[in-house]
Amino acid sequence: MTEENRFENNKTKLEELAADVLDLARGRLLVNLRYMDVALTFHDRKVYHGSFSTDGRVLYYDPAFVLRTYRESREMLTRTYLHLVLHCVFCHPFVGPDTDRRLWDLVCDMAAESVICELDLPCTRSDEDGSRRDVLRKIRRETGFLTAEKIYSALRKCELEPVDTPEKLKQLEDLFRADEHSEWYRGEEQPPAVQTVLSGESMPEQDDISTEGEWKEIAAQIEMEIETFAKIRGRFASSLVQNLRAVNREKYDYSGFLRKFAAINETVKVSDDEFDYIYYNYGLQHYHKMPLIEPLEYREDSRIRDFVIAIDTSGSVAGEEVQTFLQKTYNILKSRESFHNRINVHIIQCDAQIQSDEVITSPEDFDRYLENMEIRGLGGTDFRPVFDYMDRLVKEGAFSDLKGLIYFTDGLGIYPASKPAYKTAFVFVESGYNVPEVPVWAMKVVLRPDEL
Repeated sequence: MTEENRFENNKTKLEELAADVLDLARGRLLVNLRYMDVALTFHDRKVYHGSFSTDGRVLYYDPAFVLRTYRESREMLTRTYLHLVLHCVFCHPFVGPDTDRRLWDLVCDMAAESVICELDLPCTRSDEDGSRRDVLRKIRRETGFLTAEKIYSALRKCELEPVDTPEKLKQLEDLFRADEHSEWYRGEEQPPAVQTVLSGESMPEQDDISTEGEWKEIAAQIEMEIETFAKIRGRFASSLVQNLRAVNREKYDYSGFLRKFAAINETVKVSDDEFDYIYYNYGLQHYHKMPLIEPLEYREDSRIRDFVIAIDTSGSVAGEEVQTFLQKTYNILKSRESFHNRINVHIIQCDAQIQSDEVITSPEDFDRYLENMEIRGLGGTDFRPVFDYMDRLVKEGAFSDLKGLIYFTDGLGIYPASKPAYKTAFVFVESGYNVPEVPVWAMKVVLRPDEL
């Protein structure tokens, strides 16, 4: 046997041994985390020179790294495997082009390690868990929930202890890093669909399903499995549940939502879509100034004209969030040319009773209101006074064409027993991932703080 053949033979044995060791690590996790079996099976593995990495569909591993880590600590190898899988379950590899990569890498590692620390499995324990828990405990006091998005937002807004010095940033990276993230950013195109075992069989390839979409389905299935297991075995790690809910939460388009409240009004304006100037000018030139086709002077536009914004000014709603919400709403209206020439917008502040009603009839009124806005109330929460007040305004003729009511609140109040005669939507800023329930006749929009 030649030296080259002997080298290739040893290389093949090394790769096979590393693959067997990875199977052992996965088996140890499956014994403890049966509800995650759908995520712990990658369709493919490929040799990779570095450590561990994934693009969401392939597990890349360095055989030498795997065997060296296993020899030093079986627990560390199992932990690294779980860490990488959690990145996929939480959709961490699927990032936008404007993301601060280094900061995103760090917060994703923090989110994954927070789950592992809370699970506290004997097969994943580490001597550094105490140091990790100390850091995560401080972050939790500020963010409430340890998801990558919340930590990232807090760090970007400098709400947490800054990590802008190279020393602090590197200390945190060294403490929480377990795998490499280079494959997350390789190329702009989404990789092919994941071939993940969901029910004992490989899923068929579908061009219209992205890798991210596959992992979202897996996250939804895991959350459902956890709910079943929880009924039998009690509580689960809160960070795991919170991150799953973050992935599975419904995404809301507030701009699109506002358009639902648009009123159809005729504005005196030539409709370019329906008017042909060629025939029009031809008639003027050849038929004694008689146009062949009259211009369509009227076009239907969707303009928001009569609607109401109700603001929950109870003690549980932050005044800064109220102002930010109003500013966002105003910006959307302006950017989409949604203001009618003369608008009729009521901004009602209410806690357990009506505190104020400001009538806005022009963009200039809105500017003045935002500049001089004062939050009034800070008592309990009762939604009913706003609806009673609205009914009275409608009867008095305060609105010519009321399209709806947008109620900004935390959702912790008393709802009306009956459906109003106009569209109603409740807008929440999430404090966690338990979306408040609303009556069946109401719409709801849930915004993250960073979406304000």
